[in-house]
Amino acid sequence: MPKVKTNSGAKKRFKLTGTGKIKRKHAYKSHILTKKETKQKRNLTHMTLVHKSDEKNIKQLLNL
Repeated sequence: MPKVKTNSGAKKRFKLTGTGKIKRKHAYKSHILTKKETKQKRNLTHMTLVHKSDEKNIKQLLNL
């Protein structure tokens, strides 16, 4: 039986916390930043958790 490969895109984008939850970055922080308010850009900087309904699919991509 061959080994199951981890999805390369997912392993770059998601990190696991100590309690088993999945951290992600916010979207909309890469370009066209001139029209966004400073407060919005600052809030998009922080990491957040993946929603519970998406966790199963992401863990499958990461082979957890």
